[in-house]
Amino acid sequence: MSRIASIFNRLKVENKSGLIPFIVAGDPDLDTTERLLIEISHAGAAVIELGIPFSDPMADGPVIQRASERALKHGFGIRDILDTIGRVRRKIETPLVLFSYFNPLLQFGAARLAEEAKNAGVDGILVTDLTPEESAHFASCLRENDLDMIYLVAPTSTDERVRLITDHASGFIYAISRRGVTGIQKSIGSEAKLLVERVRRYSDLPVAVGFGISNSEQVKEIWQYADAAVVGSAIVGEIEKQIGTADLVKRIGRFTQSLIPGNYNSGNL
Repeated sequence: MSRIASIFNRLKVENKSGLIPFIVAGDPDLDTTERLLIEISHAGAAVIELGIPFSDPMADGPVIQRASERALKHGFGIRDILDTIGRVRRKIETPLVLFSYFNPLLQFGAARLAEEAKNAGVDGILVTDLTPEESAHFASCLRENDLDMIYLVAPTSTDERVRLITDHASGFIYAISRRGVTGIQKSIGSEAKLLVERVRRYSDLPVAVGFGISNSEQVKEIWQYADAAVVGSAIVGEIEKQIGTADLVKRIGRFTQSLIPGNYNSGNL
C-alpha cells in the first residue's frame, strides 16, 4: 500500500481528517526547504505538497508568485529538488507530492521524472495545467513507477468532467474551494462542500480541499466534510515574513501546528 493510501486509511479508521501544507521548493533556498519539510512533517502534516517554482504560475496568487520568483533566482532545477527530497525521505515517512505546472516537467522528461521521483521518495504528482485528455503518456509513466497522478476539480467542473477526472485520478482528489487563483480568503463558501459531495458520487478516493484556507477555524470547517485541508498561501506568506530570521524553520513549524484544530498531530506513519 502506498504512503498516501496508508495515511488516509489511518485517518479514516480514526475518524479524522488531515492537514496538507504546501511550500515552494527553494523558498528561501533549498537547504531551508529540506529543513522545512522535516519540520512540517513533525508538526503534524498528513501529506506535504512541494511546489516546483515556475516563471508563469497562472493559478497562483501574488504570495506564491513571489515565492516562485525568490526560488528561481537560485538557478536550481528539478534534479536538485529531487536530491533534496531524497535526503528528506531518509528522515520522514510523510507522503510527499510534487505540485507543478507541466512545462518544467516536460522539459525534464516524463519517463525520467517518474523514475527519478520514485527513487527520491516522491509519492505523487499534481500537474495544475495537465488535463486527463492530455495526460495519458505522463500518467502511464507515473503508474509504471507506482506514483499517484492527482488531479484538480473545480466548482465550475460539470458532472461529466468530475466523472472523467475521478476515473483517471489516484491517491486523492484535490477540490478547489473557489473560482480564481490561490490566496487567503476570509471565509469558505458553500461551493467547496457542494463540490466534495459531487466528487463523492463518482469516487471513493479521499478528497482534499484547498485554495484560500488560512487558519485553524477554516481547516476545522473543511474537516466537517472533506478528508483533508490544503494550506498553501498562508504558510508561504509566513515564510516570506520570516526570511532572515535565525529560527525561520521552527517558526513555520509552530505556525503549521497552529493550523491544526485541537493541535491534533498525525505524526509519521
